[in-house]
Parts: sequence; C-alpha cells; structure tokens
Amino acid sequence: MRRSDDGWCVVVDVLEVARIPDTTSLLASYEVQLDEDGELLEYSRVRRYRRGAADE
Repeated sequence: MRRSDDGWCVVVDVLEVARIPDTTSLLASYEVQLDEDGELLEYSRVRRYRRGAADE
C-alpha cells in the first residue's frame, strides 16, 4: 500500500481459479487505485501466477 497524489494505491492478491491440488491453483495480483474516501477509482491485473511459483 502506498499513498498516491489523489488517494491510495494497493496491491491485492486474489485466488482466480481454485484447483485440486492447491499447488495448481491460479492467483493474480491486482493494482487498485482508491480515492481519499476509499472509493474504487480503477484496478488492473498486473500479474497472474500458479500458487507456490517463485518470483521471476
């Protein structure tokens, strides 16, 4: 989380596709822009990866 000029920028990791076994599930990181009141301005997916995958 970091402060931006007009609010906040937050990176959120979410489970996009649950699979069995869990190590094959797909997760994603979203960058979320919020205004001063915490209202959503925009979001975009910045990364998609398998659970347990090492960072590149």
